[in-house]
Amino acid sequence: MMRPALAAGLALGLAALAGPALAQNFGFGGYPEQTGEALYKGICQGCHMPDAKGAAGAGAYPALAGNRKLTAKTYPLMVVIRGQKAMPEFGSAFTDAQVANVVNYIRTHFGNDYKDAATPEEVKALRATLAPKAVSEKAPG
Repeated sequence: MMRPALAAGLALGLAALAGPALAQNFGFGGYPEQTGEALYKGICQGCHMPDAKGAAGAGAYPALAGNRKLTAKTYPLMVVIRGQKAMPEFGSAFTDAQVANVVNYIRTHFGNDYKDAATPEEVKALRATLAPKAVSEKAPG
C-alpha cells in the first residue's frame, strides 16, 4: 500500500511532467510569456533549437526555419493547439493571443517571411472546429 505522502508526491510529479496539457487543470496558470518571441524562447526552442533548425537524437524535432508547412497559417495554429506526434498540445495552456503570437513569430523569423498574420479571433474560431466530438456513453456492439 502506498503512503499518502508518497502518493501525493507522485501525483504532483506526474502533473509537472505532463506540463502544458494539464497546466490549467491543476491551477499552474498556463504560461506567463505573451509575445511570440518570449514564448518561442521560453518553450519552443528547447526542442526546435534557438535557430529553429530542429534536432535529432532521442527524438526528431522538425526544423521550423524555412519549413513550407508554415505557408498556410492554419497548419501551425492547429499543431500548437492540438499537438502532433511527439509535440504536446499547448491549446489548454495558451490563450488565443499566445497561440497567434507564437505562430506569427515563427512564420516571420528564421528565414520565414509569411505576411498573413493569425489573429486571436481566428484561433478562437479554429478551436471551436477542433473541439472534441461527444462520445456516446453506449458501448459499441
